[in-house]
Amino acid sequence: MLGLRSYYGAATLARLSDEMVAFTIVLLVLERTDSPGLAGLTGAAYALPAIATGPLLGAWLDRTAYRRAALCANQAILAVVMLVLVVVVGHTPHWITPVLAAVAGTTLPMVSGGFTSMLPSLVPQPKLARANSLEAASFGAASMIGPAAAATISATVSVDAAAAVIAVTAVLSIVAITRLPALPPASTTPEPFLATVSGGIAHLLGTPRLRASTVTSTALMGATGFLLITLPLHMPLLGAPKAAAGYLWTALEVGSVAAAILVARWQNRWRPELVVIVAVAAYGLAIASWPLAGSLAALLVLAVVSGLFEGPMIPAMFAARQQYSPLALQGRVSTTAASLRVGASALGQAAGGLLVPLVGTPTALLLVAAGLLVASGLGLLTG
Repeated sequence: MLGLRSYYGAATLARLSDEMVAFTIVLLVLERTDSPGLAGLTGAAYALPAIATGPLLGAWLDRTAYRRAALCANQAILAVVMLVLVVVVGHTPHWITPVLAAVAGTTLPMVSGGFTSMLPSLVPQPKLARANSLEAASFGAASMIGPAAAATISATVSVDAAAAVIAVTAVLSIVAITRLPALPPASTTPEPFLATVSGGIAHLLGTPRLRASTVTSTALMGATGFLLITLPLHMPLLGAPKAAAGYLWTALEVGSVAAAILVARWQNRWRPELVVIVAVAAYGLAIASWPLAGSLAALLVLAVVSGLFEGPMIPAMFAARQQYSPLALQGRVSTTAASLRVGASALGQAAGGLLVPLVGTPTALLLVAAGLLVASGLGLLTG
């Protein structure tokens, strides 16, 4: 169990820095340039490279015994880029900012998929359901603390200080990663590297139940990216600063983590892809009520309730990858699915940067709710 405790410590620290990044980048660009379009483009640039790198990194992870070194490299790149962004944003040509963000995002699937792919090798099969709930709690804890920390530091000190804290957290995660146990390669098949890559993609797309979960959770992230741009711009309507949007993300995750923990013992009673589809639909219906909130306090309450509906989705998503994929494919499936989610978030942020100023934030919130219902419908159709 020592290895598992080290795993959750390292994974949560890495995810904490990652959760602070998306929110901090948006605030940094908005503060320095007052350009929602550039903020959306920069957020998209941070996430888009993962579409290409995720399958490649996953195939490599399945074949290598150097997973810890790869995870450390990701965090080191993130720390350096965040410090450089503090120096260049608003003081150099605009194109430099999204380029730097893209550099940091190249290895992003390591955080969301690289860690999770290790779980089946660390935890015996009968205990995976509980481990998945703890994994969801790890994601949730990072999602709770990250945006709130970024919002608080940005409001009380500066957004530059928030970026510096991200760099420090990334370095601490490197220290924690060095304590993880070394794992042997999950796959020892001597097939060509590109065949390994294509095999993971083919499995992900060709397994109906896994495809249903993946399509739904990917479309969910598109709506989440749109919401990431919408919330800071919505705060002035509630008499709150833009940085207060971070507390809404925290409120969402409070509900999400609570639900993930509460349903852990019953999670195995239903097919995981169905849990994903139903949870995302319920989450969308809950967000449809957000434009009715007339104050930040009211919206915080609605966010907690919405998180309760969304919470069962994350452990069910992990369970779908594990149940419908052999051990030798875990790295490829996890990072490829993660790259699709990150890429969808990037597209959502880019669309948000362009559309939210045109339609207004109340309408944008309804578009997010509609997007989540569409995500659920796509899961049913493709599965």
